[in-house]
Order: sequence, then C-alpha cells, then structure tokens
Amino acid sequence: MIDAALGLMAGQLNEHLRRRFQLSEDLAVLSNLLEQNGALVPLVANKLVLFLAGVERDTIAHRAQGAPLGLHAQQLVTNAPVYLNLLVMCAANFSGGNYPEALKFLSSAIAFFQSHQVLDQHTAPGPDSALGRLVLSIENLSSSEMHSLWGIHSGRYLPSVLYRVRMIGLDGEQITGRDQRVRTVDSGAAPRSLS
Repeated sequence: MIDAALGLMAGQLNEHLRRRFQLSEDLAVLSNLLEQNGALVPLVANKLVLFLAGVERDTIAHRAQGAPLGLHAQQLVTNAPVYLNLLVMCAANFSGGNYPEALKFLSSAIAFFQSHQVLDQHTAPGPDSALGRLVLSIENLSSSEMHSLWGIHSGRYLPSVLYRVRMIGLDGEQITGRDQRVRTVDSGAAPRSLS
C-alpha cells in the first residue's frame, strides 16, 4: 500500500513534468538517495527523487473499530485498519551547473502538488482502489529538524520539500470472529440471535 501511494505520486508528477517541459523520460524517480554501502544510487542523478522519510500512525479518534463485513445472519468481524500518515520527501538531486534546473523542477513539483492536494480515483485515473484518498500537505521543518532528517538520509542537504500524505489505511484483511446478527428485540428480554 505504501509503495502504491508513492508510486501514484511519482507517476502523476512525471505526467505533469513530461507535458509541461516536453520531456521524453521520467524526471521524478521513487528511490533511496544512497545504496546500503553509502554509494550514491546511479539513477537519481539529475532527477527529482521521492522517498519515504517517515511513517506515523494517524491518531484521529473517530475511526470505525472492528467493522463487520457482509449482511448475513452471521457477520464477519475484522480488526480495524491502522491509518498512516506518510512523510514523503521530494528532493532535487542536480549538481554543479544544473542547480538552476533543480530549483525549476522543484518549483514545478510544488506547484503541481499544490494544485493536486487530493489524489483519488476522481483526480488520478487508475489508482489502486484500495488506496482510497490521499491528501497531501507541505510540512514545515525547523533548521534542526531539517539537519537531522538530511543527516539520516545522505548527510548533505538537497533543495527539497517534505509532504505529509494522509489517509493510508492498512489492515491484515484477517477475520477475527463472527457476530450473530440480532433478529428481534423484546423490551423485556435479552436480544435473540439467529441460530
């Protein structure tokens, strides 16, 4: 699910950049900046790089718990999904004389996501239907938070913007039990269930 959300963001951004700048190749890539051994990932040179900077549990209290499935006499009960907020970094990895290009493409990415703050089946054709609705907003970082974040990811700052992507719901799709549906209620007796 997380891969589908970031893939959708990168795909929509690439479509926008190809149209706007008449590009034949993808300019936005979904990738780490560094390999596990610390070497720069080759495919991120002169690209906008989208990567997962963090995952948080959405703490909104009014989410449904243990939603029943189906309308049969016995309803299946599942665990409530966990709702996540993804912190997604969009970084312009351009070097030397290409620095103005970094700023141009980063500005275009910000403008695109500002005009497309919601990605769903209506605004982004063909997304994974299980994704539902993604809501993007820019996250402000203090200087110390930015320093820490870039220290973790590459040790060097790149022109970038951090987005909070809300409403990612994950569940194990496991059935945890069965509830008997109530057929009638007698005000003087306990509810009767179907047998």
